[in-house]
Amino acid sequence: MECRQCASELDRPGDYCLVCRTANADTVVLDLERDRATVTTLLDDETVSQRTITTTPEDPDGEADVIELRNFAGLIADEIRRKRPEEVYATGDRTVLRAVRGQVHYEFYRVTGDDPVTAVVERKGRPALEVVEASTADILGGSHTTLIGERAGKQAIETVAGHPHVKKIIPGPIDASGSGSRGGVRAKATRADANGNVRLLIRDGSSVQENRVVTTAGDRELGEQVRADLNDALDEAGLRE
Repeated sequence: MECRQCASELDRPGDYCLVCRTANADTVVLDLERDRATVTTLLDDETVSQRTITTTPEDPDGEADVIELRNFAGLIADEIRRKRPEEVYATGDRTVLRAVRGQVHYEFYRVTGDDPVTAVVERKGRPALEVVEASTADILGGSHTTLIGERAGKQAIETVAGHPHVKKIIPGPIDASGSGSRGGVRAKATRADANGNVRLLIRDGSSVQENRVVTTAGDRELGEQVRADLNDALDEAGLRE
């Protein structure tokens, strides 16, 4: 492919031209799996390139897994840097997403749907969800620092804090006036408010704690997307009420 401005040959389609300093792409869409990533480059809503990067995951409990994931994320990040896009959209594996996000200085936006590229093109002009990169300690705040449910309660908080669109979790007081229930600690995210924020209810026996979850969603519709994602994540962790 040649540069659209000066016709210099590009190493890969959609690459930023280092000769005349012209961008040949404006958007990158990442479809991430733990062992495979598809990087699609767009210019004016048209696909100019698509590259698949693969890896072989190591034992998740070993040091080799950390190195392998970092290298995999580095290859994906390199594709983004080569394009110098205006926007980056991502879907898929959260672990890979966080690893890539840590290696580039772009704001990431979440995209949903079976065909993420089509979803990005169709949503042009509509607000997107910014991805947050922060530790659980940075996300957890508020005057009530006690968490319900001991280890399982902490796991529920960490599961929610690990979501890419959660900015802050503010724990509320623990109410022990409810009726007893069985099944250990259970949690669920409730309906989003007008600002896109949700409540995380964590129950432990007769006690319940209502935690405010501040998201990057700006309205109820986008907040409902985040809420559904959070409940799916809690379900995967075996904590869903």
